[in-house]
Amino acid sequence: MTLRLILAAALAIAPGIAHAAEAPCLTTGEFSALIGYGMPAALSGTVDRCAKTLPADAFLRSDDAKAMIARYTAAKSTQWPRAKAAVLKMGNGSKSDAFGLLGAMPDPVLQTLADTFVAGLVASQLPIERCPVVNRMLSLLAPLPPETTAQAVGLAIGIGARAGQSRIGKVAICTP
Repeated sequence: MTLRLILAAALAIAPGIAHAAEAPCLTTGEFSALIGYGMPAALSGTVDRCAKTLPADAFLRSDDAKAMIARYTAAKSTQWPRAKAAVLKMGNGSKSDAFGLLGAMPDPVLQTLADTFVAGLVASQLPIERCPVVNRMLSLLAPLPPETTAQAVGLAIGIGARAGQSRIGKVAICTP
């Protein structure tokens, strides 16, 4: 669910995508970059949404969760160039002037917009009843380097694309 919220946030960052005839496909690498960039904000939104509903010893209420967010935040700048390119690619063919405006924004402004939107979307949309499962999943992912997590998600989506599940919302994942 958190993955779908990250993707929804990526789509919302580029509002022209909804008006495009058909969104171009993203490679698993491009999709992984979107995930890698969006994870810190998604994790922060998840903590905001779930921490108070979980037991005191839950991962999302621990210093380990804070450390995970810090590690993912430190790594996200390496993902930005490809993530931005992926967002711009998703907007190709858009008839919306808003998308061109987003593409012209300075990176720091666009990054702040993206981070705020992703965190807010997750914090408001993640179903509370899923918090225990998300808590467990994140505790399992926490030891992995951020790049590995992003690549694993991209790989899983790519496998789904090869199995005929080549769309997630309006985003198509290219099959090799």
